Amino acid sequence: MLYDNFKTRIKKELLAKIIRAFQDDRLDELDRIPIEERPIDGEHSRCCIYLDRAIIKYRCMALLGMSIEDEQDELTSLAQYAQQALKRDKINLPVLTVIHEGCKACVPSHIEVTNACHGCFASPCILNCPRNAIEKIDGKAWIDPKKCVFCGKCIAVCPFHAIIRIPIPCEEACPVKAITKDETGREKIDYSKCIFCGNCMRACPFGVIMERSQIIEILQALKSGKPVVAAVAPAIAGQFSCDISQLAPAIKKLGFAGMAEVASGADATSRKEADEFIERIQRGNKLMTSSCCPAYDEAVAKHIPELKDCISNTPTPMHFIAEKIKEENPDAITVFVGPCVAKRKEGIDDPVVDYVLSFEELDALFEVNGIDPSSESGEQLSEPAHWQGRGFPVSGGTTKAIESVINGREEFKPVLVDGLNKKNLNLLKAYASGKCPGNFIEVMSCEGGCVGGPAVVMSPEKATVKIKKLADDSISITPGAKE
Repeated sequence: MLYDNFKTRIKKELLAKIIRAFQDDRLDELDRIPIEERPIDGEHSRCCIYLDRAIIKYRCMALLGMSIEDEQDELTSLAQYAQQALKRDKINLPVLTVIHEGCKACVPSHIEVTNACHGCFASPCILNCPRNAIEKIDGKAWIDPKKCVFCGKCIAVCPFHAIIRIPIPCEEACPVKAITKDETGREKIDYSKCIFCGNCMRACPFGVIMERSQIIEILQALKSGKPVVAAVAPAIAGQFSCDISQLAPAIKKLGFAGMAEVASGADATSRKEADEFIERIQRGNKLMTSSCCPAYDEAVAKHIPELKDCISNTPTPMHFIAEKIKEENPDAITVFVGPCVAKRKEGIDDPVVDYVLSFEELDALFEVNGIDPSSESGEQLSEPAHWQGRGFPVSGGTTKAIESVINGREEFKPVLVDGLNKKNLNLLKAYASGKCPGNFIEVMSCEGGCVGGPAVVMSPEKATVKIKKLADDSISITPGAKE
């Protein structure tokens, strides 16, 4: 798994226990999970075993789709929360939640001199500090936090690497400053700024920022007797050790009526976005940007309104494929399966998308049910996607697809923004003011593309190789355009 660590392992373990409890009709036994995970004579990672158990309970609440901030009575049991989950129709916003009790209230970001400092005669840290914030005290360098501007020059010149920058991981990862400390020093999310990129969830080393899962709703749908169709994101081709043709029968074994490639929706996006680009340029527009990444769309709406009119009006691949499923069978329940937190927000906003399942959750479902996709016989896909749509989840893939469909009908000067970080947000603001060197911008919230999403199970590097191979082996929308 990507970034294999104890926070990802316990998330999968708790997911598995909740899934088993639902499938075995034992939701009333969920209250025992914290005790099973932290038995009285076992080890614990917090100040006491009881705080450990409380945090495990809160993790389970998030996996049951609850917003931990809305807790009214801490004596409400997991079994009771499960019953509430069974009765709701759909999860509302926000899609993220924070375990307040689990937050370590990390010290503010700062640059610090460690014990490795030798107080050397050269003292390059002192001489290179532009604010004279460093002096020697008791034979070692000391940084005045009131003067330090975090330029990092002292870090760069220290011969002993004795000066380090200590960040707050979640705040550091958030590109829009949506995470700040509350009055207790613990982190809170300002949803008027949040773009739901999921960077904070991935960055928090304590795993206290979680997405609110829809696993209960999906399990109920699978049990309802209605046809449930899994619309799998193009990035899925790089997530499991199998061919995409083997995923379809594996997914059907879980109870889904079928599997549809969202890459087919990406094919539609390629066609329509290419036509829209030509139309915009011919009527005098200077710039158009992609519209597929919902985190980018949120960033524009909340932080770069100057780009609002530049975003393509073409719907996302997820919308196109969900719409097609509903047209073919209005009774079908659509479940988007992907690597993204922001897609949960988009799914709530889009009436043709019923639920969103993450790759992590799909992996847990496979494990609980003893399904190994790599052991399945390949199944011929009824409507296989083209290389254009299958290449979408890798940075540059959207651009390549649209360029191939434009096929020289209009001058196409693409610019790639690979990852929404603080630097690239400032770059987009500069582009909005007329400083863009091209006329089309592809924006991916996650570095490397959707393969680097916060809910993937395979490293982006390995996933990219598999996706590119699948795209290379796929047919083209426009014959000959691939070359």
